[in-house]
Amino acid sequence: MKSARCFAEGAIYMEPPDLQVYEGRAALYAFFGGKEQPPIPGRMTWHHLLFDEAQQVGAGEYTYQGTRRLHGIVIVRVDQASGVISRWREYQRASPLTWDDFVGKSKF
Repeated sequence: MKSARCFAEGAIYMEPPDLQVYEGRAALYAFFGGKEQPPIPGRMTWHHLLFDEAQQVGAGEYTYQGTRRLHGIVIVRVDQASGVISRWREYQRASPLTWDDFVGKSKF
């Protein structure tokens, strides 16, 4: 899966407190589906993104739609030498609601 190429060889991908933990690109490749095509292709829509270039750390709110809909936030660290993700930490909740209905009225 192309998604795994966005991560460093030794990347850590996690959803605290150990709901999901994947270490290394090979583990992420398997998690993302490996050579198999998922029954429903996943799609991530980003809503708000922040990135601190000096620290190479970013955060974003997203909706993921695959076999179910998830809304969440992720914090990432990018490896400055390779330009790919070295750390990914996400917090998410399954919900059938649209993003706008999920977050409610917002001034953002």
